[in-house]
Amino acid sequence: MTVLETTPATTDICVTAPPAHPRPEGQDYYTISEVVAWTGLSAHTLRWYERIGLMPHIDRSHTGQRRFRNRDLDWLNFVGKLRRTGMPVADMVRYAELVREGDHTFEERQELLEATRRDVHARIAELQDTLAVLDHKIGYYADAHRASERA
Repeated sequence: MTVLETTPATTDICVTAPPAHPRPEGQDYYTISEVVAWTGLSAHTLRWYERIGLMPHIDRSHTGQRRFRNRDLDWLNFVGKLRRTGMPVADMVRYAELVREGDHTFEERQELLEATRRDVHARIAELQDTLAVLDHKIGYYADAHRASERA
């Protein structure tokens, strides 16, 4: 089951499946240090995500230790994708709030993701233009180098 947006009838999945979980469902209790090792995020970042509302409620052990589940690992994987898009943290938090509010927020979630997608496409176009300039300059210098070797 994916953590992102699951309803009894549907499951929303990313184009690529999240990485395999270290433990099967039902045995999937992870300490914060295990999540740090699995995600590459710092414990400080994980606590901050929880504090600002980017993380859903994290279970606690009887001693108060955070106990992450596979669904939390999936969510962190998705949040990592959103971070790589350049989505502002405030928008990521808003998205998380909408997920918690339920299915009636699908349209607003879709709009938020579509706006982010437009931003990503614009940045890709800028990078492609920059790459074309670099390719042109590299070709220029390669031609100049070849010409100097012939002289």
